[in-house]
This record gives sequence, C-alpha cells and structure tokens, in this order.
Amino acid sequence: MKAKKQFAVIGLGRFGSSVAITLHEAGHEVLAIDMDEERTQRISEQVTHVVQADTTDENSLKALGLRNFDVVVVAIGEDIQANTMTTLLLKELGVKYIVAKARNLLHGKMLEKIGADRVVYPERDMGQRVAHNLVSRNVLDYIELSPNLSLVEVTTPLALTGKSLAEANLRMKYGINVVAIKRGEQIIVPPLPTEIMHKDDILIIVGNNTGISQLEALE
Repeated sequence: MKAKKQFAVIGLGRFGSSVAITLHEAGHEVLAIDMDEERTQRISEQVTHVVQADTTDENSLKALGLRNFDVVVVAIGEDIQANTMTTLLLKELGVKYIVAKARNLLHGKMLEKIGADRVVYPERDMGQRVAHNLVSRNVLDYIELSPNLSLVEVTTPLALTGKSLAEANLRMKYGINVVAIKRGEQIIVPPLPTEIMHKDDILIIVGNNTGISQLEALE
C-alpha cells in the first residue's frame, strides 16, 4: 500500500483544483491555498484543509508550515509575479520539493533558475496527469482517455517481474490490458501472452482507473 503523503496546492484555478482534488482522491492529505475566499470555499469539501492566504507575503507563508509538506505545487496562473515570488519564498523556506506551473517557456526557465524542482506547462500537463505522476513511484506517464479509462506507462512492478503476461492475468485481476512493452530501444507491439516481463521493462497499459490504481500499489 502506498504511503500517505502531504501536499499543498497554492492557486485554485482549474489546474490547481484538479491537482488538489486528484491527490486527495488518491488518499493523500491536501492543503489547498488561495487568496480568493470563493475558490477556497468551492473546494473545501474535496480536500483535507483549505486556507485563504496571500502566499507572496513571507509571514503568511511561514505561518502555513509548508516546510513539513512532502510537495508544494504552485499553481497560480494569472499572475506571473505572484507565481514567481511564491516559488522563490518557498525555496528560501526550505520546502522539500516544489512543482511550479509556468505560463510559457521563458517563465519556466525563470522558475527553474530560482529553484523549482519541477516545472509543468498546463497546455501539455493536465492536472490529473501531474497528480498521478507525483504520487506514483512506478508511473512514468498518465493520460486520461475518459473519466474511467486511462493510458499509462509504468515500470514493471517487482511482483510481476519474471512472469509472463498470461501468468500475471492482468485483464482478469485488474481489468487492464498491456498493449505494448518498451524494452530498451525495442518496442514489442502487441506482446504475446507468453512474453515475460523484465525488471526494466516499461509496460504501456490501457484500463479502468481502479485497476490501474491497484497495479500502481504493487511493490
């Protein structure tokens, strides 16, 4: 079972709200923060805690105790200055891991220079995709095809290493299908039921989100 982590999400627009709600649904503690009271109220039932605060104010930021969180996501969208200032202050406070949303490549380069551990571009990274990547050790990429169906790239869990696809019986157990296997430079499409899954293989899987979550939980 995956360990519960503590996340803080600053900025509750569409992207930030999506990240916060998805993390909470995945079983993690989520503190959602925004200057706008209406935005914090809107999400209050779907996360662990909400706080109305100005994160460009150093004292307000210190009072939130964000140094203790595993990951802080800066999802402020409209105000580049507030986004950048918040990221800089978080870095100075010693936050362990900062994920910052960038408006464009130039803004992204600036965020990297001031210490963001990861920069995301919402045009390319949907909120739910980012959230799944943050909480899963094995998932390399995550694309939601519909509310219940996703495509994921996942490194072979230890529990499946050395087993054939037929032995693992993922379709029956989890309702998911391995549509391809990446093995170094080689891509096996479609893999035969007799194909053995190796330690460093990357499995490309299509399936229902519940089954994918169960697979992610395998050691």
